[in-house]
Amino acid sequence: MKKNPLKRVMKLILNFFSRQFLLRISLYLRPILRILYKGSKFVDPIDGSSYRTFLPYGYNRPRKNALCPGTLSLERHRLLWLYLKKKTKLLEKNISVLHVAPEIIFIKKFKKITNWNYVTIDLKSPLADIKANVYNLPFKENYFDLILCNHVLEHIEDDYKALNELYRVIKNKGTLIAQVPLDKNLKTTFENKEIKNRRDRNKYFGQYDHLRVYGLDFYNRLSNSGFKPKKVDILKKISIEEKIKYCLPNDEEIPVGIAIK
Repeated sequence: MKKNPLKRVMKLILNFFSRQFLLRISLYLRPILRILYKGSKFVDPIDGSSYRTFLPYGYNRPRKNALCPGTLSLERHRLLWLYLKKKTKLLEKNISVLHVAPEIIFIKKFKKITNWNYVTIDLKSPLADIKANVYNLPFKENYFDLILCNHVLEHIEDDYKALNELYRVIKNKGTLIAQVPLDKNLKTTFENKEIKNRRDRNKYFGQYDHLRVYGLDFYNRLSNSGFKPKKVDILKKISIEEKIKYCLPNDEEIPVGIAIK
């Protein structure tokens, strides 16, 4: 089978450079990549831009057509946008929104939503408004209507503590969207605190900075922290043509928790 050199390059970049460094240089690379890969075959539904191909992405086995060159959105980002746009009224409501570890594709987009009071936080990211630890958020109780915390919990030592803190700052009936890498073949989340070095974490957790692989009990974790969990399967409502055009994941649910206080 013919190997794809671009996949090898992408794998090396992701595993060698820090996330903070990649975030910084991406600000300069995106306009160039948008021009280089301009075309009409694939579309990013978040901003409507189109490309002749998307880029591979992944720390171990790079996925084909995963990363949009001009926006740097991944499959999960495009899926989340379609959920927000097509299946909720959240984009239209006057609400306070907390975005934990904000993704570059969403920051500018969400800041333009004039009816949102939009705040971003991260401990290290140069893109965030506030530098803060998710264990100790600098906000009063019952403050936010919506919290976006996507692909964060698998990176932190005590995800229960983080979920409890998110519950503290969210309003009653507020919405938490918490996408995580979730293996539907696992009933119980796999984690082992003895697995500490980069190579072993890559091997067992799928990425050098992941601390666990979530199983179906992730929804129990949401419930134990005070959220009423639900599995959103928007892919069932999307045509095959759209899945191909937008380069969406084959099988992924969006975990959502509604705060019950």
